[in-house]
Amino acid sequence: MAERNIYLNMKSLAEARRILATSFDPAGRLETEVLPVADAVDRVLCAPVWAKISSPNYHAAAMDGIAVRADNTYGASESAPKILRAGKNAWFINTGQVMPETANAVIIIENVHIEDDGGIEIQAPVFPWQNVRRVGEDIVATELLFPRNQRVTPYAVGALIAAGIFNVAVWKKPSVMIQPTGSELVDHGGIDPTALAPGKVLDSNSHMLGKLVEACGGKYRRNPIIRDDVDAISAAVLDAADNPDVDLILIIGGSSAGSEDFARKVIHRHGNVLFHGVTMMPGKPVIAGEINGKPVFGIPGYPVSAIIAFEQLVRPLLFGLLNQAELQDKTIDVHPTKKIASRLGVEEFVRVKLGQVGDRIVATPLARGAGCITSITEADGIIRIPDHVEGVLDGRPVTAHLLRPLADIQNTIVSVGSHDNTLDVLADLVRAQSSRFTLSSSHVGSMGGLMAVKKGLCHIAGIHLLDTADGTYNISYIQKYLPGTPVYLLHLVRRDQGLIVRPKNPKQIKGISDLVREDVIFINRQSGSGTRILLDYELERMGISSQHITGYQNEEFTHMAVAVAVLSGTADAGLGIYAAAAALGLDFIPVVTESYELLIPTEYMETEMMRLLADIIRSDAFKSRVASLGGYHTKKTGDIVWSHP
Repeated sequence: MAERNIYLNMKSLAEARRILATSFDPAGRLETEVLPVADAVDRVLCAPVWAKISSPNYHAAAMDGIAVRADNTYGASESAPKILRAGKNAWFINTGQVMPETANAVIIIENVHIEDDGGIEIQAPVFPWQNVRRVGEDIVATELLFPRNQRVTPYAVGALIAAGIFNVAVWKKPSVMIQPTGSELVDHGGIDPTALAPGKVLDSNSHMLGKLVEACGGKYRRNPIIRDDVDAISAAVLDAADNPDVDLILIIGGSSAGSEDFARKVIHRHGNVLFHGVTMMPGKPVIAGEINGKPVFGIPGYPVSAIIAFEQLVRPLLFGLLNQAELQDKTIDVHPTKKIASRLGVEEFVRVKLGQVGDRIVATPLARGAGCITSITEADGIIRIPDHVEGVLDGRPVTAHLLRPLADIQNTIVSVGSHDNTLDVLADLVRAQSSRFTLSSSHVGSMGGLMAVKKGLCHIAGIHLLDTADGTYNISYIQKYLPGTPVYLLHLVRRDQGLIVRPKNPKQIKGISDLVREDVIFINRQSGSGTRILLDYELERMGISSQHITGYQNEEFTHMAVAVAVLSGTADAGLGIYAAAAALGLDFIPVVTESYELLIPTEYMETEMMRLLADIIRSDAFKSRVASLGGYHTKKTGDIVWSHP
C-alpha cells in the first residue's frame, strides 16, 4: 500500500508565523545593487541617501513681478506710493529666475503700476524674502533625504534627482523558485482548452503565485511541471536549494495527505520540516521547512488554499527579506446577510461580497470551497472567523478585511435573491455605462431575497415566486412577508423554465413525471428558491412524492450549476431556465413560462444608481442582449407592475 501523509501536531496560524519568524533571520540575506533612480521605483533602499546639493540651489523668484530690496519698499501705501526705477532698485523677473544679488523680495506683477515715464509705482511694502524661494527651501545639501529600507516611490524620484542623486543602492529582489508538481497538470501554452482530457488540470497556480511574488517586491523563476515522482521533485528542489540566486522555494501541490503528495517527503529527506498543517481554512495542508538554510514551502494545490497560504505565511518572509513591515489590511465593520457557520479549532477565511445599503455595509458569503478561485476574484473582502468561534450571526456586525477600495463598495448595487443569467448582462452594461457603479449579485433564492429586503440588507432582490393558488407571481408573497414595507416590483423578463437534459436526451425524458424513474438522477435547486417552489407545486399537482425522486436532496444555487451537473453526467436532469441549457449546448424540455421580477425598496428607487439601472433595463441594448441568450421574453421589461403602499 502506498504511504500516506498524516497531519501531526498541526499548528495554529499564529504559532506557524512565530516558527517562521524565529527560524529565518532575514538580516543580511539579500545582496545589493545600484540602479538609476528612475529604475528604482518600488525597490527598497539598502543605505541612507544624503542630499548632494540644495534645492533650489539659488535664490529664485516664486512669482512673476519685480525683484527689489525689501527696505526700499517700506512706507509705501495707497496714499503715499513709492516710485522705483527698473535696473536701479527694481528688476523685472519671472517665476523661477535667479534673484539679482542685491534683491531679497518680489512684488507680484499685479501689485505694480508702470507709469508713462517708465517709473514703477508700488502702493504696499514687502518684507524680506517675500515671494522668494531661498536656497535649500526644499532640500538642504548633506541632509538625510531617505533612510535605509525606505521604498522608492515615483514621488521620491523627483526628490532624488533634485538633490543631485542619480543612482541609488537597493536590495536585490528576493528570488523565488516555483515548482509545480502533479501528473494531472498541463501547461496552457499552445493547447486547445476545450480538448482538455478528463482528469487533466491547467496549471494556473504557479503563474498566479509568481505574480503574487512580484507584488511583494520579489522575482520568480517557474520550473517546468514535474509529474508525481519524488526523486524528480527532490532533484529540482535540491538544485534550487544549492543555487545562491534562489532565496525561497515553493513546491506547488503534493502537500496534502494523498499517497502521491510528496512535498513533505522531499523536505524531510533533504532538510527539516518545521510544520505540516495549519489550523486555518482554506490552506490547512500547507507545509513549511528548511533546506540549506532556505525556506521551503509545500503549497496546497487548490487555488484559494494556495493564495491564503501564500499571503499568511510566505508574504511575511518576503517582506522581512526586504526589511519592510507587512501590509496592514484596511478593515471595516460589516453586517452578514445570513448566518456563517464555522468549525471550532480552525481559523476560517470567508470570502464575501460587500455593498453599502442604507448606513450599513452588508456582506454576503461566497462559495467556501478551496478550489473556487472565483470566490477570491469576486470577493470584496474577507471575514476571518477565529478558531474559538463557531460562526457569526446574520445582521450582527463583524470585521472584514477589504480587498477593494471602500469607495467602490459604497457604489455597489447589492442584489440578493434568485439567480438569473440576465443579471450578468446587467452587471456588464452597468460597468459599460458608468465608471462609478457596479452590480453585485448573490444567489440565495427568491425567499432569501425577500427576507434580505425585509432586513434591509440589499437594494434589489430578484424573485419569481409562484402563487400556487392562482398562478400569479410574487405579489402575494410580498403582501404576506412585507406587509408594511414600501416597495416597487419592476418586471425584468419572462423566461422559459423546464427540464435541462443532456444533448439528444439519451434517457428520453419527456417531463416531470419521468423524474421518478429508477434510471434518472435529478439535481435540485435549494429550498426557498422559486424554481424549487415551482417543482414542488408540479409534483403536488401530479401526486408525486419527492421521496421517489433520486437526487431530490442534491441542491445547487444557480441555474448554471444545475446545467453543469447535467453536462458533467452527475445528473440526468435538473429544472432550470432555457438560457442555462443553451449556454452549455444542452437540451431543454419546457415546463412553464414565468415572470422574473426585481423587488426594490421605495427608498432606493430615486437614487442615482437605481435610475441608472432602470434606464439600462429599459434600453434596447439590454433587451437585445437578453434576446440573444434564448428563452426570454421582454415585452414588459422595465415596467413597474406593482407597488406598495
